[in-house]
Amino acid sequence: MKRMNVLYSFPLRFGMTGTGNLAWQMVNALARQGVDVYLSCGSCERQVDVTAIKQTLVRHGIKLPIKLLGIDYAAALHDRITASWLEKLAAGVRIDVVHCWPVGAQETLKTARRLGIKTAVERPNTHTGHAYRVVQQECSRLGVKLEKGHSHKQNERRLKRELQEYDLADLLLCPSRQVKDSFVKEGFGDEKLAIHQYGFDPGVFSEPLRDTRVKSDIFRVAFVGSGEPRKGLHYALDAWLGSKASNHGILYICGTILDGYREMLAEKLAHPSVRQLGRTGNVAEIMQKSHALILPSIEEGSALVTYEARACGAVLLVSDACGARCIHMHDSLVHKVGDTKALTEHIDKLYSNRELFSRLQDNSLAGANELTWEKAGQILAGVYEDLLNGKTDSDGRKTAGQFAL
Repeated sequence: MKRMNVLYSFPLRFGMTGTGNLAWQMVNALARQGVDVYLSCGSCERQVDVTAIKQTLVRHGIKLPIKLLGIDYAAALHDRITASWLEKLAAGVRIDVVHCWPVGAQETLKTARRLGIKTAVERPNTHTGHAYRVVQQECSRLGVKLEKGHSHKQNERRLKRELQEYDLADLLLCPSRQVKDSFVKEGFGDEKLAIHQYGFDPGVFSEPLRDTRVKSDIFRVAFVGSGEPRKGLHYALDAWLGSKASNHGILYICGTILDGYREMLAEKLAHPSVRQLGRTGNVAEIMQKSHALILPSIEEGSALVTYEARACGAVLLVSDACGARCIHMHDSLVHKVGDTKALTEHIDKLYSNRELFSRLQDNSLAGANELTWEKAGQILAGVYEDLLNGKTDSDGRKTAGQFAL
């Protein structure tokens, strides 16, 4: 088909860590597939290969302070400016698809619909109503409060806006089966849901040249992510400290830990086998020397660290809510959410059976080439083509298997 023109809208700091990095990787991957990307973002923090760029939260070279404005207001301002830019672009350029991120998309989606342009909305997490409920239940059970402005703290105004965006979009882009299923449970049909995937950067994340993990005397496991109830750090600590591995091994914790939650976990965090590294810039190095990544999340979209860990040769010890691309007992060990007993057993299996570790690691590394950002760009470009051609596919494009429990 003809070269595609896509308006890609990201309402915050494009290229920063977290979702900003995810969006940056995806736009570059699309450009490498020959897609002409017209990027609208709050501000652009890294060089990016696009046809044109609009920074909606920059005035005379000065960035508007998102924290001061508030994310919802900043996203709404971005949305209005992007909708106006789309109107002007469409007068001279054939825009085939508008790809928006949530919260800052409503006016842009309305404008695209009026102009007859197909639209897709990124879903980096499960259905927001579902995510709010799951996280609130876990926080209430633990007696932990999320700080004001936390992405998963109940926000009715934001939820209402996202629900309207869901209705306006032609397609909701789900990075995992778990995300798609959360929408199906809320009454959405297959024709509105497409599964794509995220990826890892091989230039940063790769297997070490000399991998000594199979024969290593020290068994190492890494938890990489925000220390909060949603990510299941409490389950990771309980399972680790209940395992034989904790007697001689090391559990690395990479990431900041939520106030209040840290105090609740203080005694477990003080165990001599637990190493708190905080936010660290050498995550790849930690993963390259760790036998496994442990991530017992209760809610995720498709955690980027699971892609990166596989590239580094760390076997996944994950919950079935992580949205990870893996198959239980083939290239990973997967437990049901909250099943600490199963997670403890999985840790001890890897610890005591290096043959099992070696087999899972080999299979994981063999499949990792299907999980690069390059592959993610190919898949997303294919989803765009299907959208333009009126095709629907309940399973999205063909991607790696997930969670054969």
